[in-house]
Amino acid sequence: MSLGMFIGIPLPFHIWDEKLTSVMVSSFPLVGLVIGTIWWGFALLLVTLNFPLVMVAALLAIAPFLIAGFIHLDGFMDTSDALLSRRPLEDKLRILKDPTVGAFAVVMLGILFLLQFAAMYTTVEGGRFLILLVSISIISRCCSAFAIFVVPHMPISNYTSMLGKNVGVLNKVFVMAVAILTIVFSFFFAGVYGLIVCGAVVLGYAWAMRVVYRDFKGISGDLLGYSLVIGELFGLIALALLQSVELGA
Repeated sequence: MSLGMFIGIPLPFHIWDEKLTSVMVSSFPLVGLVIGTIWWGFALLLVTLNFPLVMVAALLAIAPFLIAGFIHLDGFMDTSDALLSRRPLEDKLRILKDPTVGAFAVVMLGILFLLQFAAMYTTVEGGRFLILLVSISIISRCCSAFAIFVVPHMPISNYTSMLGKNVGVLNKVFVMAVAILTIVFSFFFAGVYGLIVCGAVVLGYAWAMRVVYRDFKGISGDLLGYSLVIGELFGLIALALLQSVELGA
C-alpha cells in the first residue's frame, strides 16, 4: 500500500485495505529506505560512469522527486501557494485545495531546485558520505509518521485522519526503532557528520511543521509533503556544508 501510493515506480499489483492504514503509516520509513537506496545507487552509478559533475548534480537533485512520483513536490507547491498568500485561514484552505498552480508555487519551486542543485553539486564534488542520502530519505519519513501520530489533523483532511486510525503503541515503537537504527547507521558510516545530517533533517521538518501548523491549525497530506521536502533540503544542505569543510581541510 505504501509503495503503491508513495513511489512512482510501476508495481505489478496494488493492494488497498483501510484496516491496514496504521501499518501503512509505520511503513513510511521503509518507503524511505527504498527511495533512498535507489537515490544512492543512482549517485554511485553516475559517478562511476564519470558523468559531468553538473549533470550528476542536476540528475540527483530531481531524482528523489522522480522516484516518489512527485507526490511530495505537489504538496510543497500547493502549501507554498497557500502559505505565501498571507490570507485568512478560510482563503488559505481554498488555495490549498485549488488544483491550479500559482505564482508563489513557481517561485518556491525554482528556489527549491536551485538549493537542491547547489547542495548536490557540492556533495558530489566532495565525493564522501553519499550513503547519507539513504538516511535523509528514511529520517524524513520517520518524521512524517510521527507527525501523523501526534499532530492534530485538519478536519477537512480525510487523508491524514484515515491514516491516523487504529494507530497503536507497536506502530510508534517500530518507527522509533527504525529512526534509531538509521541514526546508528549514519554514525557508523559518517561519524559525527552522520548525526549532524540526521539532526538537520529533523530540525528542518520540525520547523516546517511548526510553520504550517501555526497557519492551518492542523496537518494534511499537502502539509506533510511540504514538511518532508523542507526536511530533506535541510539534510542535503547540511551534507553539502560538511563536504565543504572536508574540501577546505
